Amino acid sequence: MIVVDVNLLLYVYDGRSISHSRALLWWQSAISGPELIGMPWQTIHGFLRISTDKRISGNQVPMERSVALVEQWMNLPNLRVLTPGEGHWSILQRMLTEGQVRGPLVTDAQLAALTIEHGGVLHTTDRDFARFPGLQWVNPLLAA
Repeated sequence: MIVVDVNLLLYVYDGRSISHSRALLWWQSAISGPELIGMPWQTIHGFLRISTDKRISGNQVPMERSVALVEQWMNLPNLRVLTPGEGHWSILQRMLTEGQVRGPLVTDAQLAALTIEHGGVLHTTDRDFARFPGLQWVNPLLAA
C-alpha cells in the first residue's frame, strides 16, 4: 500500500513548484495503478489547510476546489482512508519515543504509526521520516 504524505499532493496541484511535473507523473501513475493508496486524515487535513492558505507561497486553491479534489480522491477505487486501529497507540508511542519526537514532528510520528499499522510504504519528500524505526518510506520523486 502506498501511503501519501501531504507534501507530494501539494506539489501535484502547484503548477509553479519545481517538483510539479515529477509529482504529477507519480500521482497519475499511483491512482491508475493496481496498488492500494492509503490516505491518512492528517494528509487530507494538511492539504485543505495548506493549499488554501494565502500566507504560504505556492499556488493557492479556493476551498471549494480543494474540497472537490478531496472528493475525487475519495471516489478512487484503489484509495482507502486510513484510520487508527486498536494497535495504533502502541505503535505511536514507540514512534514518539524512539524517534525522539518533539513539537511539530508529532504529526510525522502519527503518519509513521499509521503506515506501519496498515503495512504500507510512506511516499514523501520529507527525510525526517528516517528517524522512525521500522517505517518503510520512499521519495518517489527521486526515482521519477
